[in-house]
Amino acid sequence: MTLIKSISGIRGTIGGKPGEALTPVDVVKFAAAFGTWVKSRKGKKIIIGRDARISGEMVSNLVSSTLQGLGLNVVDLGLSTTPTVEIAVPIEKAGGGIILTASHNPIQWNALKLLNEKGEFISAADGAEVLRLAEQENFDFATVEKLGSYSKADHYIKKHIELIKKNKLVDVKAIQNSKFKIVVDAVNSSGGIAVPMLLKELGVKTIKKLYCEPTGKFPHNPEPLPENIKVICREVKKAKYDLGIIVDPDVDRLALVQEDGRPFGEEYTLVAVADYVLSKRKGNTVSNLSSTRALRDVTERSGGKYTAAAVGEVNVVNAMKETKAVFGGEGNGGVIFPELHYGRDALMGIALFLTHLAKTKMKASELRKTYPEYFISKNKIELTPQINVDEVLEKVKVKYQNEKINLADGVKIDFEKEREWVHLRKSNTEPIIRIYAESQSESKADELANKIISDIKVMIQ
Repeated sequence: MTLIKSISGIRGTIGGKPGEALTPVDVVKFAAAFGTWVKSRKGKKIIIGRDARISGEMVSNLVSSTLQGLGLNVVDLGLSTTPTVEIAVPIEKAGGGIILTASHNPIQWNALKLLNEKGEFISAADGAEVLRLAEQENFDFATVEKLGSYSKADHYIKKHIELIKKNKLVDVKAIQNSKFKIVVDAVNSSGGIAVPMLLKELGVKTIKKLYCEPTGKFPHNPEPLPENIKVICREVKKAKYDLGIIVDPDVDRLALVQEDGRPFGEEYTLVAVADYVLSKRKGNTVSNLSSTRALRDVTERSGGKYTAAAVGEVNVVNAMKETKAVFGGEGNGGVIFPELHYGRDALMGIALFLTHLAKTKMKASELRKTYPEYFISKNKIELTPQINVDEVLEKVKVKYQNEKINLADGVKIDFEKEREWVHLRKSNTEPIIRIYAESQSESKADELANKIISDIKVMIQ
């Protein structure tokens, strides 16, 4: 069993002993800590929402009851998406929000992801304060006369979609006229509600639903990587659909499938949407250090400046605000369009991508070929208690000290001459070292990654 406490929230596997997994005891303690933090900032209301995973209802009941026990008023969006909760927080003038989702993690996981009053992920300093409150268990629960209220608000996905449709860069008429035929894979989570609803509102008539029943029983690994989306790839090609759309359980990551049945590439979700946004909004972009160089190329081609931030949505958002970026995100298909809100939003990403596809009058595979060709090899090494990650990263830094090194988040080595890079960092959500490498061919990216992995194995021994 696993329990991971971090500044962005608490994540773990369901079942086991308190302190060793995400048990009811841990859920209550952490919800109480966050509620106490919200109260310290004069907050009186908290928005909650969840994905469809099996443990979601249990965790939601624990969280809402704990918050009520603190005297806070709870507005429960029920089955929802991460970006929908982010939008609801400021609309409701709430003191914060909690999204109950372990994102792309498998079925046995769940998590509490924490938002401030702006509907954005809490800062590192605020996250550290919540962890301190949880550790000290310094909670002051309300008397019976001052218990908080509980209400449901199941209209927010519809409101989210209405806001998307109103955005000037979303051309509903162009999408409708294109008569797109689309397949959706929502891994039996809340995207099965939200994505078909969005597509219908955008004028898409032909929608094939794969795994869109929000039962929480994931039909495959919910991370939308090529090896996990083979069914939809076959379906798109066989039945001659124009596009396949895949979202993760909480709908903040967007992956696409071309009409030829090949993955468009999560990294290129960001690149394609950025290309469209930059054609309408001149300005800067931001992505994290593990994202493709293609975004930098597209941004500079349009006259903007590209900035690389540390991995993590809050870091990307901070860099976007600092550079006044018109677009940003993470290479895992996480589109951030600040005109709507500062959060990864697959629904907004779908609307912008379909508008782009409609206006270019290209097939998805043709659009993909207009972008610089890079390949990322994504790898990981499982950690054991004996592995000193900091020591390993220091040794890697020394070995490649003659290359361009970025230490903002782990170790990133830029081999500028070859236009390739490798990024090593300890995951914030899993007990692993992530090793990403990018080059201009798949074989070169794999070769670079394997070389670094070989180096690390020698260092560990």
